[in-house]
Amino acid sequence: MNTTPRSVLISGASIAGPALAFWLRKAGFAVTVVEKSATIRDGGYPIDVRGTALDAARRMGILPRLRDLHIASRRLTFLDTDGSEVASLEPNAIVGGVDGEDVEVRRGDLTSTLYDLVRDDADFRFEDSIETLAQHAGGVDVTFRSGRQATYDLVFGADGLHSATRGLVFGDEKQFHHYLGYSFAGFTMPNDFGLYREGLAWSTPGKGAALYAVLESKDIHGFLVFARTDPPIEAFRDPEAQRDLVAATFAGEGWEIPRMVAAMREADDLFFDVVSQIHLPRWTDGRVALVGDAAHAPSFLTGQGTSLALVGAYVLGHALATIPDHAAAFAAYESRLRGFVERNQALVGEGKATLFPTTAEALERRNAALRQLTKAPAPTPRPEHSALTLPDFPG
Repeated sequence: MNTTPRSVLISGASIAGPALAFWLRKAGFAVTVVEKSATIRDGGYPIDVRGTALDAARRMGILPRLRDLHIASRRLTFLDTDGSEVASLEPNAIVGGVDGEDVEVRRGDLTSTLYDLVRDDADFRFEDSIETLAQHAGGVDVTFRSGRQATYDLVFGADGLHSATRGLVFGDEKQFHHYLGYSFAGFTMPNDFGLYREGLAWSTPGKGAALYAVLESKDIHGFLVFARTDPPIEAFRDPEAQRDLVAATFAGEGWEIPRMVAAMREADDLFFDVVSQIHLPRWTDGRVALVGDAAHAPSFLTGQGTSLALVGAYVLGHALATIPDHAAAFAAYESRLRGFVERNQALVGEGKATLFPTTAEALERRNAALRQLTKAPAPTPRPEHSALTLPDFPG
């Protein structure tokens, strides 16, 4: 009897990748993770874990650690175009969570926690990526950018919104990329604003800005977002073009915008992208499967990207642990998860309208709604966040 573990390759070592590696190792697979960056990325903006994803984190044994790392933001204050206060709210009043249940942590803290959980059980290969894939009856032949070659039984793309793995197997991203009409720039800057465990969100029609102070950090997260009919393709691969576009878009604006633009110019961690979702008719093809944003990015407007990645990794790992045939396991993964994903992706309509209005009239409606929230009862969880019950993992 052949007892050699089936070999799998995971592309991406952010959130979905290490989470999937954990569950596949638990199921007895030999796991290799390839990551184009030199190491696990630290820092990054705060992210939320809520609903069904909390159960996935609990089953991984990391929920106590995440609760220790919980940011516990006190409030989010919305500002009008002139910088005057519109409303000051608990963050959960916006996202539909409940204080004491949901977890908000720095992205880098979550990625480090996941990496530490699985680093000794999986083979991590940094500064490399998949160059080519060739599927056949016996597995998947992979050539890496480093020149290394290997064959795996299964390959998983956990490499984010602009997944290279998805492109190799499913084709051009344009087929699946649904642009939601906004672009954004994120960066860190000195916390000279006196903010502590809180955020400020400024808006004018078609443009928004946020400053977010996390714990006792000397730095603050800056965020600039703007509406645009077409995605700024000309700036995708050129950081200086990105800085120029953002600066030109926000030229002449008041409040702290000039200060933020200047900091954006100097930041060494600028992250620029479009606000969009990924919609695929299927997430698997032969011996290759996608997970997390590579399969179904919901956009930050939903606040559910991280949670969907953790849940998706669990559901895919469970399917492969309980169904020997990979094709049947992949079918079960899609069947169980798709409805949950679609319900959460649909949250984007509400988030888009609420947070970033494009007209003066829509901005006033949003502000009126925010003022009403200050008088509302304590927020309750959105049913979409917990719409899936996880089956027990074998063993």
